[in-house]
Amino acid sequence: MLEQTSESALPLTYRQMTEVLGLTPPRTIQRLTDALEVLMRDDVANGRPMVAALVISQRGEGLPAAGFFELAAELGRLPVDPALQAEAYRAEYQRALAARA
Repeated sequence: MLEQTSESALPLTYRQMTEVLGLTPPRTIQRLTDALEVLMRDDVANGRPMVAALVISQRGEGLPAAGFFELAAELGRLPVDPALQAEAYRAEYQRALAARA
């Protein structure tokens, strides 16, 4: 779905993703983030940009939730230093967009 969504509609929020996927309570956001984490691990293991970067929190400055940054740092894709993560995330977002073409 993330690869087929038009660039103008991105990024999607976690809530938008649950609605598009038709997920229903309970734990819709948690189930989605669990799936995105699997996708992140797979993308990094295969040397691809993390397509999960195309999903953000509706709260905050157009960034994913903290769990995204924690896992991305653990996987070595983003810096561990929180002060450097937003900029590195934006670069990852652009790589994810470019990889969809």
